[in-house]
Amino acid sequence: MKTPNFRRRRVAATVAGTLLALGAGQALATGFQLNEQSASSIGNAFAGGAAFSDDISAMWWNPAVLSKFERRQFIQGLHVVVPSIKFSNDASVPALNQPLGGNGGDAGGWNFIPNLYFSTPINNEWSFGIGVNGPFGNKTEYSDGWLGRYQGLLSKIITINVNPAIAWKVTPEFTVGAGVNFQYIDGKFTNNANYSAALLSAAATAGLPAATIGQVAQATPGLDSLVTITADDTAWGWNIGAAWDVTPALRVAAAYRSEIKYGLSGNADFNNPAISGLPPAIAPVVNTLANAVNSRALYNRSITSDITLPQIANLSAVWKFDPKWELMADAQWTGWSSITDLTFVPTDGSVLPGVPLEWDDTWKFAVGTSYRYNDQWKARFGVAFDQTPVTTHPTVRLPDSDRWWIAVGGEYRWTPQWKFDAGLVYIKGDAADFDQHFPAAEAASLGQLRGSYDASVWILSAQVAYVF
Repeated sequence: MKTPNFRRRRVAATVAGTLLALGAGQALATGFQLNEQSASSIGNAFAGGAAFSDDISAMWWNPAVLSKFERRQFIQGLHVVVPSIKFSNDASVPALNQPLGGNGGDAGGWNFIPNLYFSTPINNEWSFGIGVNGPFGNKTEYSDGWLGRYQGLLSKIITINVNPAIAWKVTPEFTVGAGVNFQYIDGKFTNNANYSAALLSAAATAGLPAATIGQVAQATPGLDSLVTITADDTAWGWNIGAAWDVTPALRVAAAYRSEIKYGLSGNADFNNPAISGLPPAIAPVVNTLANAVNSRALYNRSITSDITLPQIANLSAVWKFDPKWELMADAQWTGWSSITDLTFVPTDGSVLPGVPLEWDDTWKFAVGTSYRYNDQWKARFGVAFDQTPVTTHPTVRLPDSDRWWIAVGGEYRWTPQWKFDAGLVYIKGDAADFDQHFPAAEAASLGQLRGSYDASVWILSAQVAYVF
């Protein structure tokens, strides 16, 4: 037989589908944008977020509100996020020389998102605050052997954002604020690579006779490699905001957070299967092909990737139309069009084509109300509509759709120094058909995934605030 002779271009074609399916998850798996930054305003579905002033957790949306607090304040919050993500198959096509597989179970799970804030007045005009939270993040995990295993298994991303900020009270009615953001991102993504298809690709590249290729296919069905990509980086951003008390009962506010540009670096690792039980007549051929695949196609390498997380703008209002009642509203724009594609660049000089994403900018609209029962108790309610940025190129790593929020919450003031807040949110995504097509060069090794997703999320949030 001929020894397989892989040219660099052929290597790229062999593994492109594997890494590109994984790469889409790196851009999409962070779920991506996490609004869970306050257990007080979550009860209003974050309506009025940039104008909110019940406590300093509002500094995430608008640093200008720091000037509304005359004493030092510390807040610790925790959000328990439990998504349910279930796929239903409808005429999916198995990958080459592979069984189709199951539906993947529930890809959601329990997630915990902490945040903390501290603020202190500097003088009558200036205030300082700092927040530590996770503005982007997501986790999905499908069961082994599911029919979309070549598109994604585990997708996990964590961000940590440190945001010191200052606020200036220009007049008693008008304040401005600004902050800097130091952000860390870390991701881990896994999927299977179709090792059986890689062996057949190596056989075709070596020019083996069709009969021999058929024997290889019969001897090596259902073989998979486990691919793991890990990558991380740090980057800087900034945010600004303003708040205006139009009247003692009406506040309007606007805020903006900049894009954050990452140059991630990490590794792509392949855990290839050991092949045993081969017919003696074909064993030398398969072993030679496996050596070629392991050394020239599915092999460990370092990678880099440039990703720009989106800019965010908010316009908010809070109206206290009654001594006990408040009405609030918010419009949030997120510039997801900064993510047009994702390209992994191997540092060994091999070439992989980019993944088209073509995300759209989105809007989230929220309205809410709060009722002050007495000096100790306050109830909150809210609803929101949240658009998805995914319109053209779906991915199993973030099966997304437009969604509706329903939120309730409350506040208990134990003493003038101690305050406790809690909120409960249910988010339901619209029914989402899923049809992920790949170019012909990758379709054989990846299969075609067709069906629909049913997704929902429960969020339980709690926080404690201490004023001193």
